Amino acid sequence: MKLQVQLFASLRERAGRSALQLEDLPEALDVRGLKRELERRCPELGSLAHVRGVVGTSYVTEECVLLDGQTVALLPPVSGGAADGDDALARGVFELCPDAIDVALAHARVAHPACGAICTFTGTTRDQHRGRRVLRLEYEAFEAMTAPEMARIFARCRSELAADEGARALRMLVQHRVGTVAVGEPSVVIAVASPHRDLALGAARFLIDELKLSLPIWKKEIYPDGEHWIGDRS
Repeated sequence: MKLQVQLFASLRERAGRSALQLEDLPEALDVRGLKRELERRCPELGSLAHVRGVVGTSYVTEECVLLDGQTVALLPPVSGGAADGDDALARGVFELCPDAIDVALAHARVAHPACGAICTFTGTTRDQHRGRRVLRLEYEAFEAMTAPEMARIFARCRSELAADEGARALRMLVQHRVGTVAVGEPSVVIAVASPHRDLALGAARFLIDELKLSLPIWKKEIYPDGEHWIGDRS
C-alpha cells in the first residue's frame, strides 16, 4: 500500500520536508500503525504519540483504517500542546503568531463532521501600495488587549448572526502575525466552520471587518526608500 503523509510545523522541520511518500506499507493499516511505521522509518521525527491524524479536512481516530493512495496529514499539538476543544472554538480562538501561519492547519483545526462548510479568509502582504513598492510589513500588537478585544468581536459575531449549538453553530479561529511579514506571506487567517455556507461566509466577513476596526494591531510598510505606519490599526 502507498500513502502520502503531509507534515506540519515541528514535524516538517524535523523531517526537512513537508510531505513523505511511503510505499510497501501493510494492508489495512490504521493511523496508529502508520505512526509506528513512521517512527521506525523516520526516527528523526521522534515520538508521534501526541500527533493527530487528519484525512481530508477532518480529524480521524487512531483506529481509522487508511486506504491505498490516500493523503494523511499529521498534526503536532497546537496552542501550547492542547487540542482545540469544541467549546473553545464555538466561543472563538484567537492567536498572535510570531512565525509563519499555516493556512491548511487553520482549516483543519475548525473542521468537524457536523460542519458542511468551511470558509477561510487569508490576508497576504502585497508588493505594491499607493504606488510604492513594498518590501515587507512589520506588525506591532498591544498583546494584553488583543485577546479580550477579539473575544468581544467573537461574541458580537455570535449575537448578530444568531449563532447557536445546532444548525447555526460556529467554529471560529483567527490568527494574526506579529513582527516581520514578507511579501506574499499571510498576515491574517480567519477560518470558520458551520453546518451551512451562509453562516460560515457571513461570520468570516464579520470577523475580518470588525478586526480591522478595533483590534489593537498596527502595520508599518517598509519601502526601498523609507517606511510608513498605515493609520492607527491593521
